[in-house]
Amino acid sequence: MNESDSEKIAGQLEAKSYQLTKDPKLADLVIINVCSVRQSAINRVYSRVEKIRRQNKKAQLILTGCILKKDKKQLSSQVDKIWPIIDFKIKAKCKSSRHAFIPIMTGCNNFCSYCVVPFTRARERSRQGKEIIKEVKDLIKQEHKEITLLGQNVNSYKDGSIDFPKLLKNLNDLEGNFKINFLTSHPKDMSDELIKTIAQSDKVSKEIHLPVQSGDDQILKKMNRGYSVKDYKNLIRKIKKEIPKAKISTDIIVGFPSETEKQFQNTVKLIKQIKFSQSYIASYSPRTGTQAAKLKDDVPSFEKKKRKTTLLKMFK
Repeated sequence: MNESDSEKIAGQLEAKSYQLTKDPKLADLVIINVCSVRQSAINRVYSRVEKIRRQNKKAQLILTGCILKKDKKQLSSQVDKIWPIIDFKIKAKCKSSRHAFIPIMTGCNNFCSYCVVPFTRARERSRQGKEIIKEVKDLIKQEHKEITLLGQNVNSYKDGSIDFPKLLKNLNDLEGNFKINFLTSHPKDMSDELIKTIAQSDKVSKEIHLPVQSGDDQILKKMNRGYSVKDYKNLIRKIKKEIPKAKISTDIIVGFPSETEKQFQNTVKLIKQIKFSQSYIASYSPRTGTQAAKLKDDVPSFEKKKRKTTLLKMFK
């Protein structure tokens, strides 16, 4: 999503005759596209702003992206403007002649206890299906070979009678030599219809990113994920039955508040059972404004690091 947003920003600026420079010291305008899902990311924004101000005092500095109200207040005095990311309606200018990113929806209704997306991106909003199909047709004509559909929860896509399975089928039926990927799916919304559509669509990738976040039921409940470990395992069985060659990747958070060693080992056990093709592993860090931030961050940083290292070794 961030890469797609950055392409849209670049497209809008180029339409106004701006030229790109990769050196902030030479720029008249510097835009930082913020992702504040993790506190560590927003901390880097503060240091980045300070560095740019030292290197280039004449540049106009603008922030956009996922920014909490609290961070906006603190950063507003350090930058010239803060732009809402939803203002960028222009199509992305694809950097690659092969790979194109298309946002099909934005926002999230899930309110996972650790996540700020519903507060920075607001509730789910889907683009019109006919608009997406036209955009994909244009990209096919431009000979793009790989098209990735983007959304915080693509499974929830809905435009009238067109839901995500129907959108995939419509795109799959388009003529041309191309492949369709999509990110990201929520396990609780991965329907039987969607699984069958992926299985029956020759142009839709069989690599499915399905964040599990934890292998322990109590932690999943505290995360407000809306499914149990048993639910997730049953879902994987359904996928593997319908799509034998499916590759499942995932996201995992270690060191969530109150996570015990036993609960962490449940995650280790699940990884061994599922045999994920890949995993993106993060150490928990509290974000102000989320429900999880009200919980005591009681897993020591050295323990989080140890658990993260343990999981990373499992994917080498």
